[in-house]
Amino acid sequence: MATMSQDLPLPLFPADGGPGAPLAHRMRPRTPAEFVGQGHLLGQGRLLERVVAARRLPSLLLWGPPGSGKTTLARLIAAERRSHLVTFSAVTQGVPELRRILTDAEARQRQGVETLLFVDEIHRFHKGQQDTFLPFVEQGSVVLLGATTENPSFELNAALLSRVRVLPLQALDEAAMTRIVRRALTDRERGLGRPEGDLTADALALLVELAAGDARAALNGLEDAAHLLAGGEGGGSTIDVAQVAEAMQRGAAFDRAGEHHYDTVSALIKSLRGSDPDAALLWLARMLNRGDDPVFVARRLVIFASEDIGNADPQALSLAVSAAQAVQLLGLPEAQYPLWQATLYLALAPKSNSVKRAGQASLAYEAAHPGLRVPLHLRNAPTRLLARLGNAEGYQDPHLGEGGWVAQDYWPLEAEPQTFYTPCPRGFEAQHEVRLNALRAGRSPDAPPPQGSLTS
Repeated sequence: MATMSQDLPLPLFPADGGPGAPLAHRMRPRTPAEFVGQGHLLGQGRLLERVVAARRLPSLLLWGPPGSGKTTLARLIAAERRSHLVTFSAVTQGVPELRRILTDAEARQRQGVETLLFVDEIHRFHKGQQDTFLPFVEQGSVVLLGATTENPSFELNAALLSRVRVLPLQALDEAAMTRIVRRALTDRERGLGRPEGDLTADALALLVELAAGDARAALNGLEDAAHLLAGGEGGGSTIDVAQVAEAMQRGAAFDRAGEHHYDTVSALIKSLRGSDPDAALLWLARMLNRGDDPVFVARRLVIFASEDIGNADPQALSLAVSAAQAVQLLGLPEAQYPLWQATLYLALAPKSNSVKRAGQASLAYEAAHPGLRVPLHLRNAPTRLLARLGNAEGYQDPHLGEGGWVAQDYWPLEAEPQTFYTPCPRGFEAQHEVRLNALRAGRSPDAPPPQGSLTS
């Protein structure tokens, strides 16, 4: 069995795509010698070499940030072992397709062919779906190579985690990033084929800084900056700071914990609030395509249902909660359907933020009056002693009143009644306005209106 040699004379597989493919794909390392970074795993006598040289390759989980080389390492491992590599995306493909792949792997095993199954973003499978891998990994019909940006201790179920070896990858350091960019700039076969001086030192430093250890982001930024230069944006014959800054801004990576993540969330919520279902679907698509957690998206929809719709359409919250539960049950890609359904419903529902305004007003009032006491007639009297002290004395049960209501004071002893809640005149909440006006006028909302009144 071959080892992870750093000086193989021939490429193990061709570069991704032809001249028209993105630079990051064209420059993907074809041999271990071309791989930059992750020195704690690669090199003579290092962990990955020993693992690959083993008679039976254990299932592995490559855990690291975006652009650190997870996919490339999986392909290099498969090429080193001359194994059949099958790639699978937990974002766009589902369990039925996975089962077909695993069944085919069993057939190859009977023919003596090892199947390496590379599952990108394996954390996007919920923990129930992850059980699908267990029997096939256990019997050795596939070697699982998972890739994740998330902490596997939280994202993988215990049974699967116990059957894989976790290989942590690190964000690439400044030296590694600089080497990768310079090679892509000057490579005449797969890169831009430009002299090294065509990228100023300041532009290179900015590109490396903004890419933040993500080789893919750096190469995409370099290619976009070169296109800006070729298009005459900024003038000159070298790629400078202005082109790099513009390119990195245009192609900024979607960071699940960073500014672009929250900008997209904001766009989704504001599109829902503005009742634009198509724009809302677009921002939802960006979040899903860029790797956001569908559970996070579902939670935001639940919050929106109360915060921006509330009692104008009480069904909105029920639908959003059901969608969140369905996302947990299904996992991607099927979880997209309840997210789409909830997004469209929330976008088209009547809007009201009266629940939010009323709640915030009540919190502010209570915080400003911390000494308010519960009046005796509203207190609980579970014992004879408390009853003798006057608890619950004088309380009137509304069920015994006309229309299920009695005139009674529910406010603390030290406070004048306040108005926190003002219903909006839209949707179901318009009915609340009618009932509340009657109650605040001191009459049952279900009693006949006063004689001569024009309201009902």
